[in-house]
Amino acid sequence: MQPKSGANGTAVTEFILLGLVETPGLLPLVFVLFFFAYLLTVGGNLSILAAILVEPKLHTPMYFFLGNLSVLDVGCITVTVPSMLGRLLSHKRAVPYGACLTQLFFFHLLVGVDCFLLTAMAYDRFLAICRPLTYSTRMSQMVQKILVAVSWACAFTNALTHTVAISTLNFCGPNVINHFYCDLPQLFPLSCSSTQLNELLLFAVGFIMAGTPMALIVTSYAHVAAAVLRIRSVEGRKKAFSTCGSHLTVVGIFYGSGVFNYMRLGSTKLSDKDKAVGIFNTVINPMLNPVIYSLRNPDVQGALWRVITGKRSLT
Repeated sequence: MQPKSGANGTAVTEFILLGLVETPGLLPLVFVLFFFAYLLTVGGNLSILAAILVEPKLHTPMYFFLGNLSVLDVGCITVTVPSMLGRLLSHKRAVPYGACLTQLFFFHLLVGVDCFLLTAMAYDRFLAICRPLTYSTRMSQMVQKILVAVSWACAFTNALTHTVAISTLNFCGPNVINHFYCDLPQLFPLSCSSTQLNELLLFAVGFIMAGTPMALIVTSYAHVAAAVLRIRSVEGRKKAFSTCGSHLTVVGIFYGSGVFNYMRLGSTKLSDKDKAVGIFNTVINPMLNPVIYSLRNPDVQGALWRVITGKRSLT
């Protein structure tokens, strides 16, 4: 996609990303922190994926979705952090117009799939706890694959829609972005043409992409909570809630940071607070997910230990 010429100026061919800090003395520290955060995130999520693949106990629908989520987390951080590290090393802040839109597309694609997968995981917990007798048929391998395929298809449509929509805007004046990656809230203020339709599109599609999954997640867990409260055994309740606690934590962090990020579209100036939310979306969330899902899960912990030590499961 090529930038269009504006009526009052020359078309922008590149954007200048200011990054996280502008103080030269802090750049090496930022590089080291984000380099190790990237290694930890990729290593942690690939370890979770390896544990799921090699451990027979984890060959269940819940861990099938978790394995897909781990792949997405690796993708989300890879879309943003390596390019930022490359700019820190080269001391070049310019990003070509096409590269900026490509980053935007893949970021929305992966986050969109993440959104639908979290919904599929909530539906899985609903079936496992509220419909245990028909769980194996309702959540068969075919159903799992269909849910993942539909998630990718919907997210692809969403990402392509926003990328095509923003490519119709004219960028003919300022091209400096006070952030470390390209996204819609960062690009809208730089447009020479009206972004009203684009913002309306973002809210409308966002309602479908985020609002609908969130409503389904809340509905699923409302039924789960009602079913768990009917369990007389305290140990039974604890076990049922423990299988849902990790997922609810991830959902809360994911939606909390996402809503804050996109509800500030009316702001004309990006602040350090926006950068902090960006770090949360692209780095902290993917890095925390392996910790959250393995912290109170003895099956995952055991599988991870066998992956690290090279031992095979006895079952």
